[in-house]
Amino acid sequence: MSLDIAWIRSQFPALAERVNGKPAVFFDGPGGTQVPERVIDNISNYLRHSNANTHGAFLTSQRTDVVIGDSRQAMADFLGCAPDEVMFGANMTSLTFALSRSIGRTLKAGDEIVTTRLDHDANVAPWHALKELGVVIKEVDVDVEDCTLDMADFASKITPKTKLVAVGFASNAVGTINDVKAVVKMARAVGAMVFVDAVHYAPHGPIDVKDLDVDFLACSPYKFFAPHSGTIYGKKHHLERLAPYKVRPAGEETTERWETGTKNHEVMAGVTGAIDYLAELGNRTAGTQFATRREAVDYAMHAIQAYERELSEYMISKLLAIPGLTFYGITDSDKFGNRTPTVAIRMAKHTPEHVAKTLANEGIFVWNGNYYAINLTERLGVEDKGGMVRIGLVHYNTKEEVDRLIAVLRSLA
Repeated sequence: MSLDIAWIRSQFPALAERVNGKPAVFFDGPGGTQVPERVIDNISNYLRHSNANTHGAFLTSQRTDVVIGDSRQAMADFLGCAPDEVMFGANMTSLTFALSRSIGRTLKAGDEIVTTRLDHDANVAPWHALKELGVVIKEVDVDVEDCTLDMADFASKITPKTKLVAVGFASNAVGTINDVKAVVKMARAVGAMVFVDAVHYAPHGPIDVKDLDVDFLACSPYKFFAPHSGTIYGKKHHLERLAPYKVRPAGEETTERWETGTKNHEVMAGVTGAIDYLAELGNRTAGTQFATRREAVDYAMHAIQAYERELSEYMISKLLAIPGLTFYGITDSDKFGNRTPTVAIRMAKHTPEHVAKTLANEGIFVWNGNYYAINLTERLGVEDKGGMVRIGLVHYNTKEEVDRLIAVLRSLA
């Protein structure tokens, strides 16, 4: 499963960027990754040859219908589901708000929804908005020592009144991977639905929604090498039984009924390009041509996961050796299977903003603040102190880039 990093980096034109004469280091992946050349080509080709609205009798409209169908199939291959179980939208947040409103139509005062303090607010605020209907919101606490969910607290929060459990697949702030199957098991025991925010996890490991048995799973393709957009997988019977908010002329097809207005067709073409890139990566890494794109993508994601684990172990060991550095999240290498290569830190003598600006001047791109995981930064006591510095690796990053990061942080220490 050894990745050809030289070939991988050659696929991403943005990696040629330079800052103050130095190659740019993109450690900003959790906020959105760079895209392969074929994604840019797909977008350009759509706008050149297929730019039209849908369901028309003419050529470019017919081509657009094909592009939409292709993108649904691509996302289905990425997630392990059927094409008519994938809806597209502007972003995961907008889709989740729309879905939560529809689910709210089925709830009554006193019904309960469980969220967590580890999640991005896009998987918190849409459910809290249902309090106006009298819905009770419960929040699962975290263990501040390693930023993992308190599973005993989780179990205590789920009751026969629980109608939905909203949990992240992985924390966008500190990288913790949650035990989604355990959450599903607890929810099923009381007949509750499960909504999983997989936005942060998606670029780092394989996803099989059927194996997970979740009811809904949200992704943002721009986090896994595609353009800015959002998708939600939903079990077909839920997408058919729930009533979406939509205009009257809109179609009643399983997923189209959830997609308000005209879709972003060129972005959908770009999503197909990203999935095709992952499939080629899988075929190249395996040294064979898989029978299906789903198999190739699955192999690629396993290979990416293995490479990133090695890279994150290298980085975290060096971070922990820096004087005055506070590390948030899992540090035990035996538990690195429960984290993505995203880490959060603070420096004793510098604000997160200062650290981020210093790194930026050296051409190293990281985030500072709360990254919309405000429940977590409040729980850790750093929200009013500028949050944390977030460093996020993906599979196009290298040890040499990590070494540049460590050198700058050591100079600050």
